Amino acid sequence: MHDSSEKPETDLLGKPPSTSQLEMSELVLPNDTNLLGNLLGGKMMHWFDIAGAMAATRHARRTVATVSVDSMDFRHPVRMGELVMLKAKLTWAGRTSMEVVVKAYAENLKTGNVVLTNKAYFTFVALDEDGKPAIVPPLLPETEEEKKDYAEAENRRNERLKRKHSDVEHKE
Repeated sequence: MHDSSEKPETDLLGKPPSTSQLEMSELVLPNDTNLLGNLLGGKMMHWFDIAGAMAATRHARRTVATVSVDSMDFRHPVRMGELVMLKAKLTWAGRTSMEVVVKAYAENLKTGNVVLTNKAYFTFVALDEDGKPAIVPPLLPETEEEKKDYAEAENRRNERLKRKHSDVEHKE
């Protein structure tokens, strides 16, 4: 029998993005909307955080915490009664952190029309039982698109680190 606290040997060698990607759906109800009948942005961000955290947890097989969100784009309003489909997929993994892209699509259930409404990049850190950063498996991009996503994720990470160091310098 396998001890659930141990990581499978294959995890140490790395995992492709396909092993941790996920999809979740939410129906936009009246309590989720503003006075115009559109989905509240904060509710969408909440769903994004949940979907991203689940994908990161699947990859790390550990509890994760949100570190940052890059460029949450609101491209199209989501109306009450529409179905929101969220797709989360790892784009990059470092020593203890992971980047996940989350995309949201709204489906009008009456017409079947589907439109991309939102996209954001979330960074999560894996945590051990004491709440300290924990090592995650490497990410092994397989397709050309995944390799491109990985390189772009490294660029976003470098920009985040530059901003972080710049913020620290300005505080001093």
